[in-house]
Amino acid sequence: MKTVFIILFFLTGFVASAQRISAADSVVVAPEKPAHSPRKATIYSAVLPGMGQVYNKKYWKVPLIYIGFGAFGYFIDWNNDQYVLYRQAYADIVDDDPNTNSFEELNFEGRWDGQRQQFTTALQRAKDNSRRNRDLVIISTAAFYAINIIDASVDAHLFGFDISDDLTFKWVPGPVYCLDQKLVGIHCRIRF
Repeated sequence: MKTVFIILFFLTGFVASAQRISAADSVVVAPEKPAHSPRKATIYSAVLPGMGQVYNKKYWKVPLIYIGFGAFGYFIDWNNDQYVLYRQAYADIVDDDPNTNSFEELNFEGRWDGQRQQFTTALQRAKDNSRRNRDLVIISTAAFYAINIIDASVDAHLFGFDISDDLTFKWVPGPVYCLDQKLVGIHCRIRF
């Protein structure tokens, strides 16, 4: 039995070496186009927002991304300026130092004259609100950054998705079975 396998082994080896490869038998294979990588799009978009969209050839999204980041930056700066203003005014009104009076600039037309406790409470509320708004805009900016990365990744996954013109929606009459009764109904067939 062992000898039969050895003989077959040698015979197949000699037969395989006896074959000649000719140019007529070979097929020229075109180099394969590199696949569109979702990983590259994700990394590009994480490193520089909008770069993943450029990689996906969705150029129209890049200005929207930078307009969004610009708007978030503006609101962070504005809320931070308000927070610094109210924080300083609140610190000046509670320290009882007559030389620190930045809170008087916020007392429009003497509105809070004689109501120092209420003015102090209003300054504290304004300070807390502007700090909370600033922090929420910072969190929103981080979420917008994450959405930018997710968008690039999803677009890269769907980059090669074939959307052909052969999308059909066909209504066909057919039998419908309900409670062991055969009825006439309509079947909806969708072909992709």
